[in-house]
Amino acid sequence: MYDARIDPGWWIERGPNGGYVAALVLRAVIAEVAEAERRTRSFTIHYLSPPVEGPVEVLVTVERQGRSLTSASARLVQEDRLLAIAVGAFSTSRPSIEFNDLVMPDVPPPEALVTNDPRMGPVMRLRYEQRWAVGPLPFSGGAEALAGGWIRLAPAERGDQVEGSDDALLVAMADAWVPPVFSRLSTPAAVPTIDLTVHLRGSTPTGLDDWVLVVFRSSVASDGFIEVDGELWSRDASLLAQSRQLAVFLV
Repeated sequence: MYDARIDPGWWIERGPNGGYVAALVLRAVIAEVAEAERRTRSFTIHYLSPPVEGPVEVLVTVERQGRSLTSASARLVQEDRLLAIAVGAFSTSRPSIEFNDLVMPDVPPPEALVTNDPRMGPVMRLRYEQRWAVGPLPFSGGAEALAGGWIRLAPAERGDQVEGSDDALLVAMADAWVPPVFSRLSTPAAVPTIDLTVHLRGSTPTGLDDWVLVVFRSSVASDGFIEVDGELWSRDASLLAQSRQLAVFLV
């Protein structure tokens, strides 16, 4: 069992940001796996109920540990209330065919863009520095549900160090941007996450700095639910992770 605390500084609408919660749970699972060479390959979390500020417990079970792959599960609990369940796969590198048909968007570097005003939006925005680079602006009534840009921890969070993102931070960033459906809307709405899956791709590139380019798009909205597909890229165009989540659309 691992103890943690839900910090109100990561709040969005009705509770903490889902990416923050996922990162908190993943850190506990990584600690239980306790093998650095077995990197996070897949992590899925289902959100059952929003936490409140205060202590929580992460109950981790290693379901199976093979020669190269470890499978683990976790349960996030607060005062006997089950908040989230998660499963993850952790593996060493292995010989494989290599290809990547995805292309990183051609956008200006973060230094050439203006920082988003972190005061515009939930308090969680203060935890990140974001620079818009992809898709129509939120609530502009754009033609597509596409959004993205450069993101890193805010100066107060990262201090003076400039270093690459670890697995848990990449998972947090997979749910840290404005939902892409906002680009298609003209009035505000809420889209709380039901589940989030992140696939992390290979080893962290050499020289990865603290900026990550995130791109999110939604292709289908139906019966009150919206899917969100995401890509996370390093500055040198290395694909760091892919994500997919299901969200509820609330007017």
